[in-house]
Amino acid sequence: MASAAVHIDSDRDRLDRAMIHRFLSEQSYWAAGISRDLVDRSIDHALCFGAYVEAQQVGFARVVTDYATFGYLADVFVLPAFRGGGIARRLIAAAMAHPDVANLRRIMLATRDAHALYTSFGFQSVTDARPLMQIHRPEIYRKGRSGESIS
Repeated sequence: MASAAVHIDSDRDRLDRAMIHRFLSEQSYWAAGISRDLVDRSIDHALCFGAYVEAQQVGFARVVTDYATFGYLADVFVLPAFRGGGIARRLIAAAMAHPDVANLRRIMLATRDAHALYTSFGFQSVTDARPLMQIHRPEIYRKGRSGESIS
């Protein structure tokens, strides 16, 4: 797919939310089983990027950010039929160059298998994890808790 023209933008209204949900819930290792409602909320509250070949969306990424100091790059993917042509690299480059991201003090991400790709954009492994803490619930989408409200 390297010969096809790829367009990347941050127009949230153009995103194919059904495709994004389908990929994240059925094909990703990090969001398997996620509900459509949660995907929609995650899109509504993040800076999102779509990669398009002609009119078809073939990739997605989002940056969860306060638009001032911090960002978290998440949900980066390219549909399997369009991989190998540099679309993921272009998608990440567009996100990192966006004016609302380019000057953030800290940008983080988590990946199980794409370290080489992200290293090429300046990401590094956390060398001193002591200041970092987390609550990690990897099975939360599969337990049916994703729709519960917290009061």
